[in-house]
Amino acid sequence: MTLRELALAKIRQAIISGYFKAGDRLVERNLCEELGVSRTVVREVIRYLEAEGLIENLPKKGPIVAVLTWEVAEQIYDIRLLLESEAAKDCATVATRDDKKNLHQKLLRIAKASRDQDDIERVEASQDFYEALFSIAKHHIAWEIVQRLNSRISRLRALTLRSPARQVAGFERMSRIYEAIEENNAQQAKEAVIQHLTEAASLAKSILTTEEK
Repeated sequence: MTLRELALAKIRQAIISGYFKAGDRLVERNLCEELGVSRTVVREVIRYLEAEGLIENLPKKGPIVAVLTWEVAEQIYDIRLLLESEAAKDCATVATRDDKKNLHQKLLRIAKASRDQDDIERVEASQDFYEALFSIAKHHIAWEIVQRLNSRISRLRALTLRSPARQVAGFERMSRIYEAIEENNAQQAKEAVIQHLTEAASLAKSILTTEEK
């Protein structure tokens, strides 16, 4: 991994985890000192994260952590609901024994991260699970669309994972999706995704609208 890639991963994780909060200024000099990299590297990373929607560059203020509003989050959840529910349905239709083993291993990774209360690992493991699900379903273009949103999706996942108001554990919801796929029950897989995302969206709305007041 290059210095740029390492710096990118560290700043992205710092934003997703909430170490850098919405509206925080990102001072180049401080980032250079903390990460041990040049200003050129930091500027490249900031441009990359701006393209991902995690950073905004404001006139006379410079780069700040992007404010995540419910208006933006709602659109992301709507896109996820459409693409992930269809991918889960088709995945359940075609999943082979080997596919199910692969998904189960990724589910176990989520379980371990949940036990360890490692939010960043849970976010990354969840992304890994969905990537496999889309791949099995052969929804490659849909996954390309999801990938463009993945940093903001990860930020929303981390936000809802930290909330004590979460009614059903994320791992339990993911387990229901896996169980439907394991049984090749397409409709149940689709419904499990819809239930999971509807609850997550409701929780995100509650958190974000409260922060916006």
